[in-house]
Amino acid sequence: MVSEEQIQRWADEAETGYDVEELKRRGRGRPGRGAEPMQVVAVRLTAEELAALDEVAEREHISRSEAIRRALADFAA
Repeated sequence: MVSEEQIQRWADEAETGYDVEELKRRGRGRPGRGAEPMQVVAVRLTAEELAALDEVAEREHISRSEAIRRALADFAA
């Protein structure tokens, strides 16, 4: 839950204005993983496969995507 104090800080910040150049420098979207553009690949998984993937990701403290990338790297090696 957001406090009234936090809302007031945000309002004060907005009224002061933002540095447009700083906002442009930050970029948009997720940070890249390398020099080349990445592609999104959709994969259909059964409920059991998804549960197994989530179990591995949670155990390793990584995202689903990272677990899949690691599995693919091991498979391709």
